[in-house]
Amino acid sequence: MSETHYQDVLDAIAKAAVDANRSPADVHLVAVSKQQPSERVLTVLEAGCRVFGENRVQEAQERWEALKMRFPDIRLRLIGPLQTNKVKAALDLFDAIETLDRPKLARKIAEEVQARGAAPELLVQVNTGEEPQKAGVAPGALEAFLAECGSLDLRIGGLMAIPPADEPPAPHFALLRKLAERHGLAKLSMGMSADYAIAIAMGATSVRVGSAVFGERAKPA
Repeated sequence: MSETHYQDVLDAIAKAAVDANRSPADVHLVAVSKQQPSERVLTVLEAGCRVFGENRVQEAQERWEALKMRFPDIRLRLIGPLQTNKVKAALDLFDAIETLDRPKLARKIAEEVQARGAAPELLVQVNTGEEPQKAGVAPGALEAFLAECGSLDLRIGGLMAIPPADEPPAPHFALLRKLAERHGLAKLSMGMSADYAIAIAMGATSVRVGSAVFGERAKPA
């Protein structure tokens, strides 16, 4: 069943792109596999999906270290908060960090990147709703934060956001796009299962889709 969902989402992404006068090739699916049963993930892998998003470093290690041996072209993206003490482990596993959101984390990543001589793709998470309980750089603080990242020789590829759950997402997607354009950033990670078509219409270059691909996650007992 998960394979059918996966193809349905690919078809819906392509349709949303065409409807927005965009090329489907310009919008990428990140299949959010966090907390999904291994059999569902394997089904989607076997259907051809190779880009996955995970929220936690430890959970991703447990799931993906063996699977990456079997499917070496897997690309993993960290889409959840990153603690500074997990930076080394994250850079060992992930091809992209989408949740760079504070100077201390930027400094730790820069230190590790310099030691390795290689860097993952980096996106800055923006708290477009300025919600106190949510991670992310406030829109008004973004310019200064990007300047600090630049001073650390961190190359930022784009922006990521999670709009407030109780507000229409379109204004938040529009704000993220405006911020990206202002700072010359090409990539926009925005849109999830419930609103990815809207995000694509607003310029998303990647959408993070979980339940629409895999089915609803099982509720904890």
